[in-house]
Amino acid sequence: MASSPCSSVNFDSGLEIKTRSVEQTLIPLVSQITTLINHKDKPKKSERTQQAIQRVGQAVSVAVGRFVAVGEAIAVENEELKEEMGMACFEARRAGDAIAQLTDVGTAVTPPVDRRTTVFSDRTGMVKAARMLLSSVTKVLVLADRIVIKQIITSRNKVLVTLEQLERVSTFQEFVQIFSQFGNQMVEFAHLTGDRQNDLKDENKKARMAAARAVLEKCTMMLLTASKTCLRHPDCESARINKDAVFHRMRFALEQVMEIVTDARPCGETKVLPLSIYTGIKDFKSNVEGLREGLYLLPHQALSGQLEAVVERTEDFTDSAYTSHEHREGILQLCQLARQDTDQLITAWMEAQSLNAKEATEEMELSILKTCQSVHELRRELHKVAVGRAADLLKLHAEHLPLRALKASGGEGNLEAVAEYARTLGEQKEQLVETCRLLCHVSGTEPLEITCIHAEETFHVIGPQIISAAQTLALHPSSKIAKENLDVFCEAWESQLCDMAVLLREINDVFEGRRGDKRAYVSLPRPGVRIRYLSFFLQEQSTIAKLGLELRLLTSDVDTEVEKWEDQEHDIVRQGQSLSSMAYSMHLFTSQVLTIIQVLTTSQVLTTSQVLTTSQVLTTSQVLTTSQVLTTIQVLTTSQVLTTSQLLTTSQVLTTSVWILK
Repeated sequence: MASSPCSSVNFDSGLEIKTRSVEQTLIPLVSQITTLINHKDKPKKSERTQQAIQRVGQAVSVAVGRFVAVGEAIAVENEELKEEMGMACFEARRAGDAIAQLTDVGTAVTPPVDRRTTVFSDRTGMVKAARMLLSSVTKVLVLADRIVIKQIITSRNKVLVTLEQLERVSTFQEFVQIFSQFGNQMVEFAHLTGDRQNDLKDENKKARMAAARAVLEKCTMMLLTASKTCLRHPDCESARINKDAVFHRMRFALEQVMEIVTDARPCGETKVLPLSIYTGIKDFKSNVEGLREGLYLLPHQALSGQLEAVVERTEDFTDSAYTSHEHREGILQLCQLARQDTDQLITAWMEAQSLNAKEATEEMELSILKTCQSVHELRRELHKVAVGRAADLLKLHAEHLPLRALKASGGEGNLEAVAEYARTLGEQKEQLVETCRLLCHVSGTEPLEITCIHAEETFHVIGPQIISAAQTLALHPSSKIAKENLDVFCEAWESQLCDMAVLLREINDVFEGRRGDKRAYVSLPRPGVRIRYLSFFLQEQSTIAKLGLELRLLTSDVDTEVEKWEDQEHDIVRQGQSLSSMAYSMHLFTSQVLTIIQVLTTSQVLTTSQVLTTSQVLTTSQVLTTSQVLTTIQVLTTSQVLTTSQLLTTSQVLTTSVWILK
């Protein structure tokens, strides 16, 4: 028996596959190796079978060779992984060659008269070579995945550095320059983390990543307006508080992304979700039904202790001032019924143990069914209460009356009215926070629990930020920047209410068992999508996102300068402001249409001609032509009203808007 070249290598079982891309890459290799090892264990095979196995072995060897070449190229480009990657590639190549050698007909024993040959007599060597190959290939993929993680960390570090620079700026011009760079970095970071979110296997991590990315997305615009307001009104305490809260939340979200990507927490802590009623009932029912298989595995106190923990959590419902008397009484009665059924079960359980029964008795089986039914009814009632309250709140606040009142009273400079409506918004915030907590109890899955916790935290944070923004506007009622800042925070609140409505539907779907596959963030083309058009629109979206931030900055710059020209005689200044606002509105329209086209294209609804026709519509619908831009600039120049910096800013806005539409 020939010795295997892989006989001295141990299989490394400590590699954990955390992403779908690594898993999907390994599946074909595992399939081929399984074919080789799990063949019918007969001493002899026909020549045709032997040649088929040889082809599989050669295919594995060739595929490994190509794979290793890519791994070695990665090692050259990344010095810190060169040694580990080189060793893993060497082991993979060695294992691939061993498999090719062991399946080579030319090295087999000379065939007897019946033309049948013995298939690789060194079966142990084949198993060892296969284990070594899987270990080394997995290691190469995991090392390559470290490079992706490194890219995200590098991008995040750039964002943090620029974030610190933004926090220290003292002039608006400096802020515009740095924020433009920050916007580009955030777009890059969003794409990297979006790809990572889509690639994660762990659904809980995916939900946490989605929550952190949502915070960063919404806070980017909040940071812009809050910083501008603070620069415009540097002595305003409420503006400073508003700005500091945004910076703090962005840093916290960036840290959350890093914890998910690197799978590490400060001081070795472990992220543990608070115990929800749904999880408690699920574990309780599992232990109750497990009594059928094992009468002696649990102490009697375990079941009653689990149930009491669930009942204790129902106090979030019964102690709430917003729970009706009818619902409170219903929950308390169902809790008492669950206690009684559990006590009867424990009694029947103890009797079965006293009889040395090997399986559940008839009386015990009946008690198990009654106990499971009672806790199911309790869960149903809690779901009804939580979902009903959430639906009522969404209907009640659909018109956003407190937000409208805060905007109106702030614009009038009425601090007393702002304080009054701030209390109303605070009450609404407390209701929403408590409702999110109740929804978390009945969510049905851990990813939805994470989403509920994110919604609760968002309402808790944005509520005070809206109030501070309204106070700033009330102190400076003529400030357009302060008004814009309040609008942005109010839009974030309204957006979170919309997200809560979506969350409510998903919780209902899970409870009623009709939940389909939830479509996650996808930044990579899916199989079957026409790659050329999809990649075009992805590139256009990225470009427009960057230009949109720059355009918003330039528009804000114009607004800031216009505030210095309040005299009605300066109509040209106001026309410049209108043009810049128009340009930004046109940018929003263009980006929305591109998004719609992308969705339709990926759904394979639009034909090529339809896509081209839509593009022509966008091109021909531009409002400003080049000649109009030049004419406007000439008028502004001859009016001698704008300074040089203002003129350049206005021309940049107009030129950028035309470039986008082209």
